Amino acid sequence: MKNSIQLDKKTNTLDTLPKFLLANYHRFGADYVATREKDMGIWQSYTWAEYYEIVKHLCLSFIDLGLKPGQKVAILAENKPHAYWFELAAFSAGAVVVGIFADCTPPEVEFYIAHSESVFVICQNQEQVDKVLEIKEKTPSLKKIIYWDEKGLWNYRDPILITMDEMLKIGKGRAKEHPTAFEDSIEKTSGENLAVFFFSSGTTGLPKAAMVTQQALIGMARAIDDVDHYQVHEEYLSFLPLAWIAEQLLGVACSMVYSMRTNFPEEPETVQENIREVGPQIVFFGPRLWENLIRMVQVKIQDSGWINRLFYKMALKIGYRMAACSMIGLKAGPGLTVLYKLADLMVFAPLRDNLGLSKTRIGYSAGAAVSPDVIKYFHAIGVNVKQLYGSSEIGVVTCHRDHAIKAESCGPAFKDVEIKLSKDGEVLIKTPNMFSGYYKEPEKTAECLIDGWYYTGDFGHLDKDDHLVVMDRMSDLMDIAGGIKFSPQYCEIRLRFSAYIKDVLVVARPDQKFVGALVNIDLDNVGQWAETHHIPFTTFTDLSQKSKVIELIRNEIKIVNEKLPEFSAIKKFINMHKEFDPDESELTRTRKLRRTFVEKKFKQLIDGLFSSVDQIEITSEITYRDGRVGKTQSKIKVNII
Repeated sequence: MKNSIQLDKKTNTLDTLPKFLLANYHRFGADYVATREKDMGIWQSYTWAEYYEIVKHLCLSFIDLGLKPGQKVAILAENKPHAYWFELAAFSAGAVVVGIFADCTPPEVEFYIAHSESVFVICQNQEQVDKVLEIKEKTPSLKKIIYWDEKGLWNYRDPILITMDEMLKIGKGRAKEHPTAFEDSIEKTSGENLAVFFFSSGTTGLPKAAMVTQQALIGMARAIDDVDHYQVHEEYLSFLPLAWIAEQLLGVACSMVYSMRTNFPEEPETVQENIREVGPQIVFFGPRLWENLIRMVQVKIQDSGWINRLFYKMALKIGYRMAACSMIGLKAGPGLTVLYKLADLMVFAPLRDNLGLSKTRIGYSAGAAVSPDVIKYFHAIGVNVKQLYGSSEIGVVTCHRDHAIKAESCGPAFKDVEIKLSKDGEVLIKTPNMFSGYYKEPEKTAECLIDGWYYTGDFGHLDKDDHLVVMDRMSDLMDIAGGIKFSPQYCEIRLRFSAYIKDVLVVARPDQKFVGALVNIDLDNVGQWAETHHIPFTTFTDLSQKSKVIELIRNEIKIVNEKLPEFSAIKKFINMHKEFDPDESELTRTRKLRRTFVEKKFKQLIDGLFSSVDQIEITSEITYRDGRVGKTQSKIKVNII
């Protein structure tokens, strides 16, 4: 059966994801699990037959409630199978899905719903429902708010609300009256139908809604399979936000096209525990989470006994030597092979198991640049991590090939994808899976999509093997005195490899000959380090300004400086009094720095870096979740390397 399935996936001409759902239902029925969710400590499984039935009834309910082809359905929820059922139901009705990050504030939710003219919003729970109810008067297109977790909502009486259970009841009634209505609706869907609106991260202004078709999503899935050859029923852990194109590609498109089994953790906080239970073959994390895993390992090793530290250090040296061979397809010598097997048995295999990566065949990183040190580290411990490159507008367009992995690059282009550079070094992409433009913004579409080429805004180059190397955003390149340009991101991703640095903003001035940095310490790791060294502290600010903590960060920066060109080595730094926060617009919802905004907001600190002062008094505003604004005053030290 497996061989016939493999043949089917290579020759399949289905052009929409609902058609793949229907095919999976007929092929696997109640015999195979399609998704699993951990709920109340127990894994709940849903077969392809159950998946099909739920989507069928939700789709028919959508139609009964007046959803028309081409209208928009917004989803405001964490990663749960319910959100995916609603998405497939909307697709099956010919509608377009609008992804909204679960941690968005009410004003952000208002913008996404109003701009997209969404007629339905799918919410997970009371928290999300309250956000939409708060702004419903400002979004006249909205007809219904649908939710599935009824806890805390029993006394809500607003007629705009409807539960998932009520939706299913409506759908079952319609299915009895019209037994073929669901299949008829699916048959009407086309690859040219718009599938999803992906809002840009908004690092340079208001987010724009990139329109992506069913055909484009399926094309991306086929392109990545061409490289990594997915197997039917491989386990995938769904962790990335559904509003991000990376999750739409793996969790939705690939799960349908290649019948992957999608697993949902109980809570974001339980991912590390749940991933060990699943043992997924396919893992897709953002760079920040890969970095967090390394920080967690580094801190635990430092807190272990000296024998464990010694074995880990020796094993890691062997691992790096093996990775230097395996990443580029060289065969290691017999001595190194034996040593690596011993290191793997004693150190790496238990470590992979602890991280939940013992069965991982492929680990992807995308969304922002990841340090080459991160790629090398995971290959050293036996995890095949690859970097992808793409965006909402072009999807995923590059990927490392096995045994041809260059840690500094994003890999070569997929089949049928073209890459070239402008005279200024901007990366230009042409792909058959291009977006269909920005919704209601044709002028902005025309600015970045010219003669079939998408102008990415990224600065980079192609190496001799046609691997794409992306240095930074064109707009983020900085000038140092003497006319030298450098990439702040190049420094930042290497600094984040430290166990004690969670985030960092590297800055420069055209009239200065050095580079400075605003550093966010990792509260958990630095706090644990402080306790181990008997350093008392009260708040984040208090901890960050301790002289021994400043010395700790100074030493971490010195290590990175040794790897940087002299002109971009960091000479002065400030330990920030607070973490960068997406709720305060300092980070995007995908945790990218809003560089221009942050530089403007913390201009006083940046000015201090490039002055002769050794301390800055700063007053900060903090916006709480209930909308209240508080003020804090802090004395921040300016530190010289």
